[in-house]
Amino acid sequence: MTQNIFKGLGIALVTPFKTDGSVDYEALERLVDYQLDNGADFLCILATTGETPCLSAEEKSCIKQQIVRQVNGRVPILMGCGGNNTAAVVHELQVGDFQGIDGILSVCPYYNKPSQEGLYRHFKAIAEATSLPVVLYNVPGRTGILMKAETTCRLAHDCPNIVAIKEASGSLELVDEIIKHKPADFDVISGDDALTYPMVASGAVGVISVIGNALPKEFSRMIRLEFNNEYAAARVIHHKFTDLYSLLFVDGNPAGVKALLHEMGFIENVLRLPLVPTRVTTLQKMSEILKGLKL
Repeated sequence: MTQNIFKGLGIALVTPFKTDGSVDYEALERLVDYQLDNGADFLCILATTGETPCLSAEEKSCIKQQIVRQVNGRVPILMGCGGNNTAAVVHELQVGDFQGIDGILSVCPYYNKPSQEGLYRHFKAIAEATSLPVVLYNVPGRTGILMKAETTCRLAHDCPNIVAIKEASGSLELVDEIIKHKPADFDVISGDDALTYPMVASGAVGVISVIGNALPKEFSRMIRLEFNNEYAAARVIHHKFTDLYSLLFVDGNPAGVKALLHEMGFIENVLRLPLVPTRVTTLQKMSEILKGLKL
């Protein structure tokens, strides 16, 4: 079985935009440098937090190429490649440019609500279409379908290059079932910042994080403390961020973290429709918490 290299702190990277709505490649470069200098173990690009559905094919290609050049092999890069049309995803994997990419993050098919057998066949076809490691992404709050633990473990046993799952179901019970029945070489990665502390304590190998865009050093330290069995110290960091976790998502993702990054001076607070910036009241609360953290 292919080994999973996506462990520790992964950053679900935002796509910065200028005030005119175009991609801000200079801000993207600064943001990537910030992640690499402050504890990010891998980057997850062109996925949900990157507003990928609202990017053109040319923009996605330019973003991918710039990040690959800039990272230059220093950390692994996981790239989003998924959808609800299995044949289209398979075609993209067969003809697309994945040079410099170390793995694929593929979300459960959304909107058309396949059965568990449909999910199994979808991901099996994806795994067979690429030699790259595949990380599954279970996020029923966005897709409208929950992939059960037995389906995840079935895929993990049957497909050697399916190496992990980004679990964002919000169910610690489901996570525990996967960890209990999975193959030894298959990993669980948290897809929920607020649940990262308990998930790592239960056996997850890291997180693909939204809050890490803004606070990679602190979030990375929490995970490393847990890996070192220093749970009390890690819990202190987790509790510092409790209020911030909810505020980041109350107006949708990535509206919250983009507002936070704007407050920190990294990017413009611009999203592409149908997403809009977070409310002023939410931003004010986040700003107060940020000042209180004294980072």
